[in-house]
Amino acid sequence: MSSSSGTLRRIVLLDELRGLAILLMVFYHACYDIVYIFGVDFPFFNTPFMHYLQVFIASNFVIISGISCRFSHSNLKRGAFAFSFGLLLTAFTLIFIPSQAVLFGVLHLLGAGMMLFALCRPLLDRLHPLVGTLLFVLLFRFTLYVPYGMLGYPPLAINLPTSLYEAGYLFALGFPAPSFFSSDYFPLVPWLFLFFAGSCLGVYFKEGRCPELFYNPRIPAFSVVGRYSMWIYLFHQPITYGILWVIFSVIRA
Repeated sequence: MSSSSGTLRRIVLLDELRGLAILLMVFYHACYDIVYIFGVDFPFFNTPFMHYLQVFIASNFVIISGISCRFSHSNLKRGAFAFSFGLLLTAFTLIFIPSQAVLFGVLHLLGAGMMLFALCRPLLDRLHPLVGTLLFVLLFRFTLYVPYGMLGYPPLAINLPTSLYEAGYLFALGFPAPSFFSSDYFPLVPWLFLFFAGSCLGVYFKEGRCPELFYNPRIPAFSVVGRYSMWIYLFHQPITYGILWVIFSVIRA
């Protein structure tokens, strides 16, 4: 977040993109709750648009989190903090909403990504930022279907050994068992590669080599929301569920 003069400048665009993503996530999860918790027939939720919206939201969070690692003095601490909240979310959903349990969601991924970045940083720093970014994007694309049993991209794909998925305890790595379910699932493969791509891209951000428009605010409200994205993520589901419960209780009364 530095400028050519050496003074620190906040990259406002990252806050705004993060804010946009968290607001879209609230919308997406509200639609999810309407369909899968309250049992409403809502065909729009199963359209390609909603699928691509989910991918956009997740990719936004993962890339920005990877970029932000370059500005942190303690990625191990940040990662442990985020991962701990992921575990709390797992416990909460298992106890109160077991049908919508989150076993390895985006918080688990981001927390693990931060800690693995801290451990792998000496190796990552040896990569040229552009080479590293392109390499990890390609690895992300190549491993995108690993959770579905394939390596590569159809039709140029191979089936992975079923034993990896039958083990039952490798879901965090990207090898879920056939009976595995998590309402929010972002395993290390392929998503860690996108996180590392963001961390390589973050070198340019850290060096202050961004266009001027990255530093100028456009939608201040998005920027404010983006700075509190962690807390909004943690509490938006209980609040959304409560609001929808009241609405549907009144409608069905």
